Amino acid sequence: MSLPNDLLELFTSEYDKLENLVNAMNFNDELHVNQIVEVYYQITNVSSMITVVKPQLAQNNEKILYAEKFISEKFNSIIHPKIIKHITNSISDITSNLQSINSEHKSKETIENEAKLYEKLREIMSTKEFVKQYDAGISHD
Repeated sequence: MSLPNDLLELFTSEYDKLENLVNAMNFNDELHVNQIVEVYYQITNVSSMITVVKPQLAQNNEKILYAEKFISEKFNSIIHPKIIKHITNSISDITSNLQSINSEHKSKETIENEAKLYEKLREIMSTKEFVKQYDAGISHD
């Protein structure tokens, strides 16, 4: 196998992973932080590969162009805004739940649940920062 064929095979494999991850996202259910991070890792990976592979695969540009179209038209325009909205809503919901907890007579169970909510809030807020970094990158392109 030649280098361009190896690159195309690797690129195709990574792109297929990305497409599967994006298609597996269900916005009707709760999106898990690890699922969000994995999608952004893979989108960054494929975007970087496009930059490296594109000049070497002139004769096979169709797959590259398809991937670029998928990223710009499906992910950046549709999925990415849905993820941001989901994260923002999750932060709002958790914050409301934490504010509604009666701070006077807390049982051990209430304190444990509150701690779990704070941990989840911290996790989602750090994921929001990660997603905002991606957003800043596509805003400058």
